[in-house]
Amino acid sequence: MRSVKKRWTICTISILLIFYKTKEITRTEEHQDSQLNGEGELTLSRLMVNNSDKFLRKEGSALFHHSGEGWKINSSLTLEIRKDILRFLDAERDVSVVKSSFKPGDVIHYVLDRRRTLNISQNLHSLLPEVSPMKSRRFRTCAVVGNSGILLNSGCGNEIDSHDFVIRCNLAPVVEFAADVGTKSDFITMNPSVVQRAFGGFRNESDREKFVHRLSMLNDSVLWIPAFMVKGGEKHVEWVNALILKNQLKVRTAYPSLRLIHAVRGYWLTNKVQIKRPSTGLLMYTLATRFCDEIYLYGFWPFTKDVYGNQVKYHYYDELKYKYFSNAGPHRMPLEFKTLNLLHNKGALKLTTGKCIQQ
Repeated sequence: MRSVKKRWTICTISILLIFYKTKEITRTEEHQDSQLNGEGELTLSRLMVNNSDKFLRKEGSALFHHSGEGWKINSSLTLEIRKDILRFLDAERDVSVVKSSFKPGDVIHYVLDRRRTLNISQNLHSLLPEVSPMKSRRFRTCAVVGNSGILLNSGCGNEIDSHDFVIRCNLAPVVEFAADVGTKSDFITMNPSVVQRAFGGFRNESDREKFVHRLSMLNDSVLWIPAFMVKGGEKHVEWVNALILKNQLKVRTAYPSLRLIHAVRGYWLTNKVQIKRPSTGLLMYTLATRFCDEIYLYGFWPFTKDVYGNQVKYHYYDELKYKYFSNAGPHRMPLEFKTLNLLHNKGALKLTTGKCIQQ
């Protein structure tokens, strides 16, 4: 009799625990939905909560299938974000070191590898800008163009080119994909690894000519080269600098400050976005908040399938593969995307992940 009573007590407690846990899960989901749907008072740290990556692993989830229809800029939120970012970095200054920062022969430590050092060469010093290339610049609308294959067949080229200022990543090709990505390029990033991956490491004259031709199309645009991040790309940076000088290319070179990446990471970590190292796309969005009243993102999609289950290439222009959820990689792009998607829903930026409406 006592044994039956004991089992009955355990069973009752178990049922109560299950009921309590179910209620807790429901309350948590309701709270998350209220954040996504805009209920309650908005703060940045509440907006950017780092939830489990399980939320993101359903690739091409309908959660991210949003339309640009009805989207409206939230000017007060964009201003709040700009002010908050300015607490961490001076984007106008940190976008590039300037000539007075160094002299030829100076030895500096790499930003992400403090044990290694780099000598400031004569060529590098000669290409440092006298003043920030973004000094006193301000634009009503800016496009930040990532390189995801989600851009293919999007027809977004004209829309991208219609913006006042266009930022592109990693010297991606544009002419042969113009209908989908546009051609206007005002600010272009170029990681040193691009030299090896896209231009054969300048092994022969045709590779060098291809590179010079690509840069000759930029016409006074800002070419942003992260030369001080990690050791390994210094020879590529030197080759690029030499070709720019030899061919008198009309680009305005910029080299990010030694504190930029830590300042940007600090901002996002403070707002509960637990990134390891910001991707180029997130860096560009963060910088753009200083110069742009409205920011429009294209080519951001860190999943191998779209919302319809179709395969999506990592880059729209090559066959490179990338494991978005690997802990070995330096970036957490799905988490970054989730954050940008939340900001889209709140009107802080517009994130386009489908086809553009043809005007």
